[in-house]
Amino acid sequence: MRDIVDDLLRVWHSGRIGAMATLVRTFGPTPMPIGSAMLVDPDGRVFGSVSDGCYESAIYDAAIHSARSGRKELQRFDPSTGMDSADCGTIDVFVEPFSRDDFPEFQAVAQDLAGFKPVTVFTVVWHSDPTVIGQHLVTDRRHNTELVALPESDVFCCSYAAAPRLIVFGANAFAAALCVQGKLLGYRVTVCDARQRFAAEQSFPGAEVIVDWPHRYLESQAAAGLIDYRTALVTVTQDPKFEIPLLTTALRLPEFGYLGALGTGPAHSQRLEALYSGGFDTESLSRLYTPAGLDLGASTPMETAVAIAAELLAVRARTPSHHTGPFPALTTP
Repeated sequence: MRDIVDDLLRVWHSGRIGAMATLVRTFGPTPMPIGSAMLVDPDGRVFGSVSDGCYESAIYDAAIHSARSGRKELQRFDPSTGMDSADCGTIDVFVEPFSRDDFPEFQAVAQDLAGFKPVTVFTVVWHSDPTVIGQHLVTDRRHNTELVALPESDVFCCSYAAAPRLIVFGANAFAAALCVQGKLLGYRVTVCDARQRFAAEQSFPGAEVIVDWPHRYLESQAAAGLIDYRTALVTVTQDPKFEIPLLTTALRLPEFGYLGALGTGPAHSQRLEALYSGGFDTESLSRLYTPAGLDLGASTPMETAVAIAAELLAVRARTPSHHTGPFPALTTP
């Protein structure tokens, strides 16, 4: 739902009726995660997806029927549905009309997501009393995303954690490109630079822009408990007076999700030498991905941002990337 929240909110405010389909259960491997949602708006346009293509037409038809009839129901889609391919897995999808009257609690959900707050939505997807099906309960408490069987009913619980953070230090073209990639990956993006003339909000649409010394801002965020194992930190400035204090602060944090620094050649060597001189050893520096990004042959800011996004995904999934060990450029003094 998070990726189509703006489209859902547009329909909700319009006063018209669309339909929402939510993936609530899978049998075997499927490409879409449980909780994925698809909206069919009042004009028949589709936003989001709950399938990789196997059942899209059938789910679309079910959604249209739900919007027109007002029927809310849990439907199963499997190869017997009439698909040509036997490779499609079996999925359960809850289909419901979507409007201000059908989901009055949705505005609260959208506000929490926009405010980067965790929110959980409980939906009754089956009940012995048909009038109860489709009722929603919204809470700020975290739960597992799952379908729960209760006496005479099935309730789907879908939790949305606060969005992970991507903090980019340095306001330049590489930062702007990273903002685009970060938002595509679902990060809440912040750009921080001490130079006010470069830290212009209009240059980084959709990102929070902070004018402050990078290391000082990171210290304040860490002290406030706003840096955790999901937080990605990337420095795109190679100016030592900004970068070295920042990396020194970051490497002393107990946890973060990713720490990357742009720069190859002399800039890379000088950075490592400064950090070694500052007391960090090879093991400590293994937490730093430098040069940041998988080796995809990137050269432009957008290509570099794609390479960093790929590395972020690899690290987030705990899969090997191009750099997981000691740096060969220098040895510990």
